[in-house]
Amino acid sequence: MTDAVEAKCELSNMRVTLVSVPVVSEAFRRNHSIEKATKVLRHTLSFPIMKNKLMSIIVIFTICLFKIPFIVKIDAKSIRSNSSDPFVIGAIVDMSSRVGKEARVAMEIAIDDFTAKTNQNLTLYTTNSKGNIVQAIQEATYLIETHKVEAILGLHTMEEVVSVAEVCNEAQVPTFSLFDSVPQWALDRWAPFLFQASPSQFPQMKAFVAILESYGWSRFTFIYEDINSASTQIIPHLMEAIKESSTVEISSIVKLSPLSSSFSLPKELERISKEQCRVFLLHSSLETGVRLFQNAKNMGMMEKGYVWITTSLITDLLHTVNSSTFSTMEGVLGIGSFFSQFDEFTTKFQKKFKLEQPEEENNIPGVFAAQAYDATLIVASLQFVDQKPLASHKFPIINVIGKYYRELGFWSEGLGFSEVINDKTTYDPSLKSLGYIFWPGKPLHTPIGWAIPTNANPLRVGVPTMAMFKKFVEVKYDHKNHNLTYKGYSIELFKETIKLLPYYLPYEFHPFNGTYDSLVKQVYLKKFDVIVGDVSVVSRRYKYAEFTHPYTETGLVMIVPVTSYHGQWLFVKPFTLSMWALTILINIYNAFVIWLIEHKNTPELGGSALNRTGILLSLAFTRMFFTHGDEVHSNLTRMTTVAWLLAAIIIGQCYTASLTSMLTVKRLIPKVADFETLKNGNAVVGYGQGAHVASYLVDVLGFKNRNIRAFTSPEGYARALKNREISAVFLEAPFTKLFLAKYCKSFITAGPTFGDGGFAFVLPKGSPMVADFTKALLNVSESGTLQEIERRMIGSEKCVEMDSDHDEYESLGLGSFWSLLVLTSGTSTIALVIYVVISLRDYCRIEQKSIISIFSDVKKYFVIPRKRISRKVSDLESPKNLNMEMT
Repeated sequence: MTDAVEAKCELSNMRVTLVSVPVVSEAFRRNHSIEKATKVLRHTLSFPIMKNKLMSIIVIFTICLFKIPFIVKIDAKSIRSNSSDPFVIGAIVDMSSRVGKEARVAMEIAIDDFTAKTNQNLTLYTTNSKGNIVQAIQEATYLIETHKVEAILGLHTMEEVVSVAEVCNEAQVPTFSLFDSVPQWALDRWAPFLFQASPSQFPQMKAFVAILESYGWSRFTFIYEDINSASTQIIPHLMEAIKESSTVEISSIVKLSPLSSSFSLPKELERISKEQCRVFLLHSSLETGVRLFQNAKNMGMMEKGYVWITTSLITDLLHTVNSSTFSTMEGVLGIGSFFSQFDEFTTKFQKKFKLEQPEEENNIPGVFAAQAYDATLIVASLQFVDQKPLASHKFPIINVIGKYYRELGFWSEGLGFSEVINDKTTYDPSLKSLGYIFWPGKPLHTPIGWAIPTNANPLRVGVPTMAMFKKFVEVKYDHKNHNLTYKGYSIELFKETIKLLPYYLPYEFHPFNGTYDSLVKQVYLKKFDVIVGDVSVVSRRYKYAEFTHPYTETGLVMIVPVTSYHGQWLFVKPFTLSMWALTILINIYNAFVIWLIEHKNTPELGGSALNRTGILLSLAFTRMFFTHGDEVHSNLTRMTTVAWLLAAIIIGQCYTASLTSMLTVKRLIPKVADFETLKNGNAVVGYGQGAHVASYLVDVLGFKNRNIRAFTSPEGYARALKNREISAVFLEAPFTKLFLAKYCKSFITAGPTFGDGGFAFVLPKGSPMVADFTKALLNVSESGTLQEIERRMIGSEKCVEMDSDHDEYESLGLGSFWSLLVLTSGTSTIALVIYVVISLRDYCRIEQKSIISIFSDVKKYFVIPRKRISRKVSDLESPKNLNMEMT
């Protein structure tokens, strides 16, 4: 409970307390006295109130107009002890309506309760406006002039509020309206004499949106009765609630006249039944609503698949209708007004209402009775904030079943749905948490909210006929079937996107022969509903239409011819580094073997160590080219040379072939590095005819108009580039893939990628379908369907010779020549072994030694010196030697 603030003045003998809670009507409902209800207040603020209570009201609401957040309440004890004058209240209600009848009885009960609990003199004069504005004005004048009323209560329509407020304003008599939708301009105009005495029902639009979000319904049809100007004021609040939601939008708005005939009402229902939306929000009077549901049932619009939701105008009066009416409304969901239940008032009301209105079958009080009771106590106690009572942003949700309805639960603003309202309540954002809902037609599953329309006009889809790359979009005449066919990547993607929309959307393609800017304008001119094709997202086109999320790569790319380029170390590219190293080592090894075999018989191979080293290296790289057999003296040399020469010829030929291939194949580098070079050289560049690229080249990149040239086909681009008629072409990124795939050996991209929005579908400005199409496109992409369409429609142009991640030159390695290298090195090794064996044999014959003795000599040569050295060292370290040295 919030605290109060206290102050006192001695200008009057009546006390007024400003508090924020509790509400006086709640104190009465709980059968407490006002004194008991205010005991908890820490302080009391008293200020003068004249015997004329009109001045009291003005003073209090002057405070309210300054936005002071307090509730004003007259202390009943001070009234009782200091005022004997009766407080006269006038009431103007329509006694021909159920609302007026309930309000009158509730007001009388409130006056009796207040008088019994406070001993104050309160007088209530009730008059009947008969639902007529002129009658309401006459009754207000009568109450003011004859009964000298100090406040007027009632007025359930906006017309009555406006008319009576003008009269009461001139007489300076406060008017308390039970109409729940008094606009702010009216409160401001007739302040401080006009007050709204019932809580505003506008927040119920948020409750409605929450219901739609619970079941994923993205669209609904709003049907409202143009009862008065205030009935249309709910539309801005509905729009505001929709704006806060990212998933809900209005499909259409249907305006019903209060005098809708038996012919016009079915006609409107027939019209909306042919649309695809099957979720309806009805905001009308009970009488019109009942007639509408009767016609809807006869037309089959209360069957499976339909969803009907009513606002409080109907829901709050459902307790007054008969069972036959409930049977026509079976499955309807209703949003009602919240009020606390209290048994004492209900008992009093039923008894009194039955006596005064015996013709009424149902004597259960509705929300209008509760509001009238509260408003009367409020007027008697002067409890208001800013010309309005404390609003209750809680709404009961009901479901019509059989011959009555059941309360499913409640929706509370900022909290969600709940089964009950108390301190321990748990809330859920979804209506599904309240259990099963009985929908029209008794379906087993929740309706999807849309259906295939019976005669809906198909979507007019514009398709460009001058598309340059037919892989994206192609319009052809089918001579066999005598009609136009539409094919391509964009067309297939559009068809897949349509399938994933949350509603059925028929369409038909229409060709368009003109520029792309003109094509986009056709949407603005309402010639087309959607445009599908290779249409780029450009900022200036947003003036006429809106775009979905791009479904291709973005950017503008410059394409130029290529030129050949080879590096200065290209000659080593045919072989890998390991191949070069092993080849050189084997050549040196073969040369050493030949030198060793031939050096005794060839004096030229002798000489100093330096001379022999030079001869060895010379042999390593020239011996394979010797062709005269008499230059060698040993068959071992000839054997080694043959194997070496065979390997050298094969490896050399492979090297030559590989190097030739590298020199023949062009290395693709652009002839021109950037567009500045082209622009400064006044070079002519190309672009696609009808595209936005022309203006981009001139306005953004700075090319002259005479230096840009339009083309109508990729072949025209390629021919002009090869003939040097143009120096470069500028293509959108999606087109670049196709062009380079087809001409991958002749052209290449150069320079940076320029800004471009990519391709997207085009829809009218403000169209609710933009969000739906974008979401469906994302679903197509995330499911992998987009990549599959791209592979099927565009991937066939892929070039196998396009650049790869690895080195563009493939070098030959050891794996290709290991057998040849083993052959030549193995042959040389065999020749070397044979030569050593022969040499040892000859040496043994000349020296008359056996091979064993030779090996023994070799062993002694290497082993004995080592032993001698070891012994000398040990001798030096012996103790004897140490003693001798000491001596």
